Amino acid sequence: MKKLFHPVTITLLTVALIASLPFVLPKRSIKKMGDEALREAALSHNMSPVPETYEALLKVVDNPENPMSRKKVALGKALFFDTRLSRDKTLNCASCHHLTEGGDDNLPTAIGFHGRANPFHLNSPTVLNAALAKAQFWNGRAKDVEEQAGGPVQAPFEMNMTPKEVEERLNRDHALQEMFQKVFGSREITFEHVRKAIGAYERTLLTRGAYDRFLEGDNNAISEAAKRGMTLFIVKGCKGCHTGMSVGGQSIQKFPLRHYFSDFAGMIFKPDLHIKESPFPFENKGGFLGKDNTLRFRVPILRNITKTAPYFHNGSVEKLEEAVRIMSKYQIGQEFTKEQISDVVAFLKTLEGDVVEYDIK
Repeated sequence: MKKLFHPVTITLLTVALIASLPFVLPKRSIKKMGDEALREAALSHNMSPVPETYEALLKVVDNPENPMSRKKVALGKALFFDTRLSRDKTLNCASCHHLTEGGDDNLPTAIGFHGRANPFHLNSPTVLNAALAKAQFWNGRAKDVEEQAGGPVQAPFEMNMTPKEVEERLNRDHALQEMFQKVFGSREITFEHVRKAIGAYERTLLTRGAYDRFLEGDNNAISEAAKRGMTLFIVKGCKGCHTGMSVGGQSIQKFPLRHYFSDFAGMIFKPDLHIKESPFPFENKGGFLGKDNTLRFRVPILRNITKTAPYFHNGSVEKLEEAVRIMSKYQIGQEFTKEQISDVVAFLKTLEGDVVEYDIK
């Protein structure tokens, strides 16, 4: 007699059913926090405001392996917008990181040299506030913005240059050599120094907005809906991963954490199907599975998240509301109601901000 269920299928369904239990348990109402209590709850979890002065900035983002200086930052800014870093001289760092918007390009997958798309359908993470993160790229493979700065320059589907080609091209510019002499003590332009200069500039790309003003004591900076959303964000555990001044980027976490019976229901009459088509609660475009193919991803930075759609590593989700629903269900284990999602989105809107104009001249 033919078995109706494959043993692996039964195991997965059992696990999925158990994982679903928190979702069906009665939901407790969230107690309203006063402004001061809400602020203290955020600050106690390292959700601190971005500094306003250059001196305070240095205390937060300066890198002992690449000490910042005003001249180095100015050099890095020039290189950030320099198209000579791309093979056909049409692209620069700002091509995929629009600083006046969300610090990314709002594309599902990054497009580079001669229209080539990222082979894993990965989109461009924001460069804004990236210096506050403890790792860079979706799989966290770069330790800081200095190391990250060299990646896109060399990727064949991005700027498509080699370090030697960059050095040969830039060393023809005697004025640029003079700038490198003043910053690094040598006229010879090296790829390492290019990365360090760009990294120093990126360390100044921090943003401030209503959220920061609330943390600093302005109770009127954000709406009541945003305060409810912020309370949910803290009480329900979102702040466990999306923490720090950047509200994210501090760790590498598994996604998704939970599965549900409905995720595997289609396998009941397909006993030879060992796993569902996508490990994610959306289409698996590109087949990227995170760090070491373990479904572990660098936690996204949520500052300016309202400006960086589409969402998730492969840009499969267009609406922020849907991204919040997915995260509440598959990470927290309790799917938010429409009202709760609306409140959380109201809070996320307070994370919008403008790049701080630090005194770096």
